[in-house]
Amino acid sequence: MVGIRPFRPGDEPALSRICLLTGDGGTDATGVLEDDDLWGEIFVLPYATRHPELAFVVEGNDGVPIGYVVGTPDTRAFEEWFRTEWWPQFAERWPEPSGDLQEGALTRQQGLLRYAYGRRPGGEPYGDEHPAHLHIDLLPEAQGQGWGRKLIATLTDALRAQGVERLHLVAGAGNTGALAFYTRLGFTPLPSHPGAQAFSLRL
Repeated sequence: MVGIRPFRPGDEPALSRICLLTGDGGTDATGVLEDDDLWGEIFVLPYATRHPELAFVVEGNDGVPIGYVVGTPDTRAFEEWFRTEWWPQFAERWPEPSGDLQEGALTRQQGLLRYAYGRRPGGEPYGDEHPAHLHIDLLPEAQGQGWGRKLIATLTDALRAQGVERLHLVAGAGNTGALAFYTRLGFTPLPSHPGAQAFSLRL
């Protein structure tokens, strides 16, 4: 592997692929939804678009990213931008699920779409006290070699340079590998809603 470098235009397909191949609790999410493209358009591409200066990749020997970290320094501002500028461009492709559908009747894709349409400033309680947040994913060939730790260190250095003092992230409660990883890095668990575990880090 070549190492860590800043995101650059043209990396988007590779980032979407990484997001898909790690989207189901850290495992391959191909075919979990009716449309595989949803993963990237919700969880990685908006960050690389809004904050390319806070997007970093692990580059493979062929120059193609095999891992990434993306983030935002201001969760409230990001969620407002996501709600008003980013997500509306997909309304025709992925309409909002009917409000008559109960949670238990939603397909996995409908549930994810409901989450996307519901994103807004203050939608999660962590962003006020811990304003920055991140997403990180690594393909299996990049795991277990310290790249995750290095990616987070690269991002936190960039956030400190912007004057950010606190960071949070949210992982699936069943993703035991990720939960152990964040704990080893010094993240502190936060009270969380069912199915998720949030962590904070003081920068």
